[in-house]
Amino acid sequence: MPRFAAERIGMNLKPLLGKTFGRLTVIDRANNDKRGKAQWICQCECGNIKTILADSLTSGKTKSCGCFRKETAPHNNSPKHGMSRTRLWTIWCAMKSRCYNRKNVAYKDYGGRGITVCNEWLHDFHCFQIWAFRNGYLDNLTIDRIDCNGNYEPQNCKWSTYEEQENNRRNTIYLTIYGQTLPVSEWARKVGISAATLRWRISNNWPKNKMFMQPNLNNRNIRRAI
Repeated sequence: MPRFAAERIGMNLKPLLGKTFGRLTVIDRANNDKRGKAQWICQCECGNIKTILADSLTSGKTKSCGCFRKETAPHNNSPKHGMSRTRLWTIWCAMKSRCYNRKNVAYKDYGGRGITVCNEWLHDFHCFQIWAFRNGYLDNLTIDRIDCNGNYEPQNCKWSTYEEQENNRRNTIYLTIYGQTLPVSEWARKVGISAATLRWRISNNWPKNKMFMQPNLNNRNIRRAI
């Protein structure tokens, strides 16, 4: 394996040597690229050795030899379990994408906040599948984190209805009327108006005694019974 002495290239090479960036551990210095930018030889957790630009390492742009992208992209996986077209497989891929794919629209609320997937699920769909069926998976349920600030891991996940998951979100708005406190989505279902309408009324400071009023066919407001 090539060695490059710091004094030979006129710079201090020690700061990155031995450090870990994602799955990559810096093991030696490489020659600068054609533009004169510093490069390092890194060993990935999967065993591959790759030369990476220093800027890509320190900025977080590159965190693996490329194996991680293959693992988290559904079309790059070649499952042998016959589950690749199932709903559970899609849930597994989407869960990983939210946490590690920066192009995913939901990344900012998951990976962007430091939410990760435990190693046993991240690298093994079969392991995730076993947990799912042992813990009540049904086709009308979605994976839900018990602590919405916690990671995707067996002790912090359950299967919930869409409504239950909505009520467990960080930005869930609660409304107390008649001494009863419920999430806005639950109030909306209960009184028969849309959650979006109810949120708009809350943001516009509607009085509570008119919160559940809705227009009738004659455009006159009537209060729907709870």
